[in-house]
Amino acid sequence: MSRWLLPLALCFTLTAAALPQSGGASPSRQRLAPVDINHATLDQLMSIPGITAVWAKRILRNRPYRTKQDLLDHGIVPPAVYDRIRDSIIAHRSPE
Repeated sequence: MSRWLLPLALCFTLTAAALPQSGGASPSRQRLAPVDINHATLDQLMSIPGITAVWAKRILRNRPYRTKQDLLDHGIVPPAVYDRIRDSIIAHRSPE
């Protein structure tokens, strides 16, 4: 019976070493905080997956937005782009 313990222990050790040590999801799967389309800089908008410089500049030019849906409703971005970015953005209103 003891002849199986060493290979079994080695198997568990190698498996544990291959797991991420951070205790969370890998960096590519971590969810980032939504970008506020009313206050973000051009660079912050460009960090959103699926946004090009053209779309980011259009977002900046047409501020402010009541909701993120305004991007679609006012033709700022096409539906395909909105579908890619909607989970990565938010529209906070400035206090009046």
